[in-house]
Amino acid sequence: MPSELKMNQQVFGGEHHSGRVARPLWTAMKRGALGRCPHCGEGKLFRAFVKTVDKCDRCGEELHHHRADDLPAYLVVVIVGHIVLGAFMGVEATSTLSTWQHIAIWVPLTILMAVVLLQPVKGAVIGLQWAFYMHGFGGEEDLIESHPEA
Repeated sequence: MPSELKMNQQVFGGEHHSGRVARPLWTAMKRGALGRCPHCGEGKLFRAFVKTVDKCDRCGEELHHHRADDLPAYLVVVIVGHIVLGAFMGVEATSTLSTWQHIAIWVPLTILMAVVLLQPVKGAVIGLQWAFYMHGFGGEEDLIESHPEA
């Protein structure tokens, strides 16, 4: 092969391209799911049900600029929907419950699962953003991109 066709080696994943230290993704997501600071794992992540603290009281990591937005709710809908629908289909195939019995089982179960999963999923999303230096976690400001002129 001619030397002028030499190709550069591509590296996927990690932080090789930015020079920043790679942060542990799964550890950060686990800490967030447990309601702890994704950086130190010691401080609280939430001050209310799904309201995050502005900064960690233990390590001082600023958390106010996260942008979890609606992603946690969408993920919870997908998770709960798959579990409840699969369970409903299994029960429907193996028993003869009336419509009212199904309503009495599945509606409260769906609501309960959604409420229980919302905070851990939001914490995991914040941990993911921290690990990937997203939305201000890398020290830079989030800039709103303007629409390109046609």
